[in-house]
Amino acid sequence: MATDISTAAAPGETHSAGRRRLPPELSILGVMIGMMLLFEALGWIFVGQSFIANPLRLKIMILQEAEIGIIAVGVTQVIIMGGIDLSSGSVVGMTAMAAASLAQTEGFSHAVYPNLTGLNPIFPVAAGLLCGLIAGLVNGWLIAYTKIPAFIATLGMMVSARGVADWYTNGQPIGNLEDSFAAIGAGWWPVIIFLGVAFVFHIALRYTRYGKFTYAIGANQLAARVSGINVERHIVLVYMVAGLLSGLSGIVHTARAISGQAGVGVGFELDAIAAAVIGGTSLSGGVGRMTGTVIGAVILGILTSGFTFLNVDAHYQEIIKGGVIVAAVVADQYRQRRRRAA
Repeated sequence: MATDISTAAAPGETHSAGRRRLPPELSILGVMIGMMLLFEALGWIFVGQSFIANPLRLKIMILQEAEIGIIAVGVTQVIIMGGIDLSSGSVVGMTAMAAASLAQTEGFSHAVYPNLTGLNPIFPVAAGLLCGLIAGLVNGWLIAYTKIPAFIATLGMMVSARGVADWYTNGQPIGNLEDSFAAIGAGWWPVIIFLGVAFVFHIALRYTRYGKFTYAIGANQLAARVSGINVERHIVLVYMVAGLLSGLSGIVHTARAISGQAGVGVGFELDAIAAAVIGGTSLSGGVGRMTGTVIGAVILGILTSGFTFLNVDAHYQEIIKGGVIVAAVVADQYRQRRRRAA
């Protein structure tokens, strides 16, 4: 008989012996506040300026991390389900080129498609989202139905999508984009889009069958299958969502930059995975929250902005960022051992 999981709580929601635990996001939020205060103190010591009381720096930091955050929302769901997605950065580059080619100004003689200039922004947005959706569909189908490891499937997509982005215009950038399209990336719109997407999937993960199935597959795929979940179909669905959000990030980035660049998105997938892991999502699957991922994305932004503020060499920044990611994974493994021992 199939087990009813429709009322199952997401991991991290259970309470032992009636004892209510504090939300895990509080500790991550404490780390974020501590880092900001640390950079504030170091700023006055080494630079003679305030790190926090600089609205322009904070705005740039938040806008940059909004693009990573949109990807991280999808990557978080993939990791909760027990998978991984290495293709999201390349999908950003591919969708950026597709969207930009349909967003060029009317009458531009050197347009990629001279007969398709001056289009309503709905068309380039739809093209970008469709590219992301197809990439996610291919990833999910390969993983679900051919049973190849997610690492290999998404690694293949990472290489292929980057190749498509380079091939599309022989690596040439696409400029002269319509103001109506560029408005998508103007002002605080990238942040609003990021927070809106995060909110939607926060609700979906906590209160819908979609979220319960995602957690169930990540916690124990065999048990999820026995309980009546169509595991293969749900794997495809989650990867399609991740691809769609990578496409959305590519659209937002292109609108912000007012140009399409084939090389954009390099390393975005690693930052997205880092944001999810720093935010408490377990690489073992079955554990994670969208609120933690949002905080994790902000922490990454603080790290990058803080090191730039202190004039730390870019190479050292990458080394330190790698150390932070490893530390987050070590902390996750420690939490998993404690959970199993409890």
